[in-house]
Amino acid sequence: MMMFKALRKSGVLSSKFLFRFTSCAAKQKYDYDLVVLGGGSGGLACAKEAVEYGGRVLCFDYVKPTPTGTKWGVGGTCVNVGCIPKKLMHQACLLGEAVHEAVAYGWNVNDQDIKPDWKKLVRSVQNHIKSVNWVTRVDLRDKKVEYVNSMGSFVDAHTVEYKTKQGERRQLTAKYVVVAVGGRPRYPSIPGATEFGITSDDIFSYEKEPGRTLVVGAGYVGLECACFLKGLGYDPTVMVRSIVLRGFDRQMSELLTAMMTERGIRFLSTTIPTAVERLPNARLLVKYHNTVTESDDSDVFDTVLWAIGRKGLIEDLNLDAAGVKTKNDKIVVDHTEATNVPHIYAVGDIIYGRPELTPVAILSGRLLARRLFAGSTQLMDYTDVATTVFTPLEYACVGMSEETAIEKLGPENIEVLHGYYKPTEFFIPQKSVRHCYLKAVAEVSGDQKILGLHYMGPVAGEVIQGFAAALKSGLTVKTLLNTVGIHPTTAEEFTRLSITKRSGRDPTPASCCS
Repeated sequence: MMMFKALRKSGVLSSKFLFRFTSCAAKQKYDYDLVVLGGGSGGLACAKEAVEYGGRVLCFDYVKPTPTGTKWGVGGTCVNVGCIPKKLMHQACLLGEAVHEAVAYGWNVNDQDIKPDWKKLVRSVQNHIKSVNWVTRVDLRDKKVEYVNSMGSFVDAHTVEYKTKQGERRQLTAKYVVVAVGGRPRYPSIPGATEFGITSDDIFSYEKEPGRTLVVGAGYVGLECACFLKGLGYDPTVMVRSIVLRGFDRQMSELLTAMMTERGIRFLSTTIPTAVERLPNARLLVKYHNTVTESDDSDVFDTVLWAIGRKGLIEDLNLDAAGVKTKNDKIVVDHTEATNVPHIYAVGDIIYGRPELTPVAILSGRLLARRLFAGSTQLMDYTDVATTVFTPLEYACVGMSEETAIEKLGPENIEVLHGYYKPTEFFIPQKSVRHCYLKAVAEVSGDQKILGLHYMGPVAGEVIQGFAAALKSGLTVKTLLNTVGIHPTTAEEFTRLSITKRSGRDPTPASCCS
């Protein structure tokens, strides 16, 4: 033991070896060092990282079928019914637009009767997803993460129970438990909602063509679904209860709404659904109520897609048995992702009050594993997380909205530099540049620290990702304007911002090179 202490003090022992040595007693007391409930991005990242540092890890994952019967494999929302299939559908739409643009660029393409094959697209997307499911299973096996396709629930603070495929109930114990079960789409409490409606859990594997679709909800999921449906030649209508993109910058949200409207997407504002009925011809009659005019109306659709938010999957975990506190179907954690029960943690979308984004779940899961098994002290920084809304003209942002900055610092202490711009690739096909816009929200004083960046235009996610690192590193207006842009790109427009909102000057450029 004295030799062990000397080696530890000298730093010769690796953190991996240290954990293996010091966890022997724990392994005698518990079946596993770590049990992860949930096989999504955050849970898998945590499990695989823990194994890297010597932990013995088991991961439970189980998907309850949707009301229409949709289910999927390991990997969570992002891989199966979220980011990945959404981006593929988005890409399909952009390619459809590109065919028309190709004609203007001199390609001999007949763009007069272009129609996508919905079933072929869905089949291609699902084939990719299944390949990712397979790779994920193989990766877990190679990394020695034990995987159980079953729902795990608490018996007590250290004991988890599950049911085998044969129906036998078994229990196991763990030193640490990480809850990473994520969430699922909500359904409204109205007649016909679950019987006749679908959600984002269903649309990417939906066998029949969506046709005329009512998208209920105007968060980023609803808007993205409406846009790729429109881009694929269908007729979506977006029903908005209050405002579009709640929680995002208001000016950018309104600009995005205008862009969608210009593309022919209809919005039903201040409206809520009251019932869905199936007609004899199999179409859906949707009844709805306008909360401002107090009028009632109805319309007929082929598909109704609910996008009214998500709920945390806590109902099957038996959290009361472990003493874990919750709030609004989410788990309450502190700055270390710990619940009120010290050895039980949570990561990802199941956490109350944190960004519900895949990269957030992945990084927080990895950092948690390093703290538990490698002696790290690094905490997850949930501030200034970049995100993108994948509409035809994408909207990406990082940092504060203009409203938040004004609320926190006061209007007299905020400067907003902004401008419209003209993407070079839009000129020849004469695409609309009306909504290509960006702005930087900054402090007035000193070198003007930038608090938020907002961009609407092509490949917005690719543009903002790099600026996100700069913003987290303390980017200022002085540094930004002293940066030489790459020409001709749309990202360089950030380095050319010179007009402030306060000045009242027109932010529309005369040309692409001035």
